[in-house]
Amino acid sequence: MPAPQKASFAEFLWNREEKTVLGRTGLSWFKITVFYIIFYSCLAAFWSLCLFIFLQTISYKEPRWNTNTGSIIGKNPGLGFRPRPPAERIESTLVMFNEGPGENWGHWVSELTNVTEKYKQVPEKYKKNMKTCTYGDEMEGDDFCVFNIAELGTKCSKDRNFGYEAGNPCIIVKLNKIFNWRPDVYATSDDLPDNMPESVREVIARDFTEPGSNEINKQNVWITCEGENPNDFENIGQVNYYPHPGMPAYYYPFQNQPGYQSPLVAVEFASVKRGVLLNIECKAWAKNIFHDRKERKGSVHLELMVD
Repeated sequence: MPAPQKASFAEFLWNREEKTVLGRTGLSWFKITVFYIIFYSCLAAFWSLCLFIFLQTISYKEPRWNTNTGSIIGKNPGLGFRPRPPAERIESTLVMFNEGPGENWGHWVSELTNVTEKYKQVPEKYKKNMKTCTYGDEMEGDDFCVFNIAELGTKCSKDRNFGYEAGNPCIIVKLNKIFNWRPDVYATSDDLPDNMPESVREVIARDFTEPGSNEINKQNVWITCEGENPNDFENIGQVNYYPHPGMPAYYYPFQNQPGYQSPLVAVEFASVKRGVLLNIECKAWAKNIFHDRKERKGSVHLELMVD
């Protein structure tokens, strides 16, 4: 019995007798091409329609869930600090260096320089919305209060290497942004929590209250930094705040204004004990800021060691 005849591969590519290419006639190829053009066009149109409908529900100005509608990240802002460690130790919160010229504090100074320079180099398109504010002002629309980086003073400045060369290091702290969050400020010095550091309570009573009364006339989110443990408290020494231990309430709420500048507080550790590892906790204070050391709510932790 003769073996069945097998079509060669060349014949499969082009069959002269049946006039087919890859087993299909020209009409067959035309029909299947038209079918897939229509199929994928309908698929693309359906996907585009779904995307269009979805985008109508999204605001580029504000998140769907915020402080008014139940923010997923909550209503309790945390604190952040700079300088941060190098990339290879990104999870660390340790700031460690040797004082003196030419020592290993270059990274910390570079990090703080990057932060402060951004406040000086504001893109032109945002400047029209920048306003110089005073206590009692409120912003509308895309306007926001400009933060003058010069208010951090000379001791915590690039010209002084932010105190690292002299062994009096500065850090910069700021509140994390929560859309539409407003601080519920303390109206009088009697409202201040009993566990707020006495040194800051004294500053508030001296510089921020009406003469002859206990009414706080310059409303701020107050900032404090102190040792976490008794040993840290003894070794931390003098802590100075620039321009003062607070962030003016007129910077809030943050409403995603283009170019918005978060207020900063520079904290100088002016007489920290050398050769001792310190655990430091910085806190933000307002009636609607709650503290939880374990969850780092309303606070931030860092370690500091100066050799």
